[in-house]
Amino acid sequence: MASSSGTSSGSPTLIQNSGSEEDLQALMNERKRKRMISNRESARRSRMRKQKHLDDLMAQLTQLQKENNQIITRINITTQHYLNVEAENSVLRAQANELSHRLESLNEIITFLNGSNGASFDAQEIALTEPAGSFLNPFNLAHLNQPIMACADNMFQY
Repeated sequence: MASSSGTSSGSPTLIQNSGSEEDLQALMNERKRKRMISNRESARRSRMRKQKHLDDLMAQLTQLQKENNQIITRINITTQHYLNVEAENSVLRAQANELSHRLESLNEIITFLNGSNGASFDAQEIALTEPAGSFLNPFNLAHLNQPIMACADNMFQY
């Protein structure tokens, strides 16, 4: 009986085996080459995806920075408007306070005039009887009618 190793029958089986081994080796080399090409192509696609993702992130960063700058600008404008309104309100409060003091002073003068005569105060009567430059003439209280000047320029300095 012949052995299956192919050594006893001689040279045709040995040549056939070595041909098969060469074919097998060539087939393995071809597969290895195809796999290497496939891996290179896959790596190239991966690098392209990574670069596209990086480009997308950079575009998003630029857009977010632009939006952030717009928001900061709007905040600064709003803050400036707020400070202007606060300054104006402070001026108006000061004017209201001054007018309140003037009214109080005028009421005290009226009370004094009513109390000193024993009669009621009649501005028309005093205006007709007192000289035009007299202090008691209610229509000549120029010193009480001075404009109220309030300024908020130095209000917020500490």
